[in-house]
Amino acid sequence: MPNQVLVIAIVTIGGYLLGSTPFGVISMRLAGAGDPRNLGSGNIGATNVLRSGRKDLALLTLLGDGGKGAVAVLVAVMLTRGAPDAVRHMMVALAAGSAFLGHLFPVFLRFKGGKGVSTFFGTLLAAAFPVGLAAGATWLAMAFLFRISSLAALTAAALAPVFALLVFHSPHALVTLTLFMGALIFVRHQENIRRLLKGQEPRIGGGSKPADPSAESPPGAP
Repeated sequence: MPNQVLVIAIVTIGGYLLGSTPFGVISMRLAGAGDPRNLGSGNIGATNVLRSGRKDLALLTLLGDGGKGAVAVLVAVMLTRGAPDAVRHMMVALAAGSAFLGHLFPVFLRFKGGKGVSTFFGTLLAAAFPVGLAAGATWLAMAFLFRISSLAALTAAALAPVFALLVFHSPHALVTLTLFMGALIFVRHQENIRRLLKGQEPRIGGGSKPADPSAESPPGAP
């Protein structure tokens, strides 16, 4: 493995810059469809992009936001070939966490980013596939049963550490990663949680409207 300090710098700075890439904003602007920050909740993720009426752009955003987290993890894996498992796990967790932070606080958008759910799933699927798969299945089941995207995201984020620790016995670095990302997802969904408690959270399938800071904050979006 190359110099460990250099690898740490690459996976953290590179991961953060990858995570900062706002695929929702880029895809909508290139398509001449406006800016997701002027729609619905003003969020840059796939759920809000869908409010533009462009399912293709929402899919591109979903894949881009998830993919950037996965790429950050894969770069860390490549750079740590031959390193002890504990070191590899730590580097993977650093890369994933950095990409996740980049999405939440992107340098390219003055640190005003998304909710992190797509990037959460992308990093988990690359870093700990069984955990990511279980979390994704949880999201799908909750979304199917209740039709509330934020509830599905919060449930998946809450259960991911349980899956990592108790079901799949993941390395400590990856369990810590799930706790870190899950906690930040809850922080970013405070308004959603308040509306859930009041029974006022919008269901999946809402149309587009001008941005409103008090509007729904997409989840399963990012």
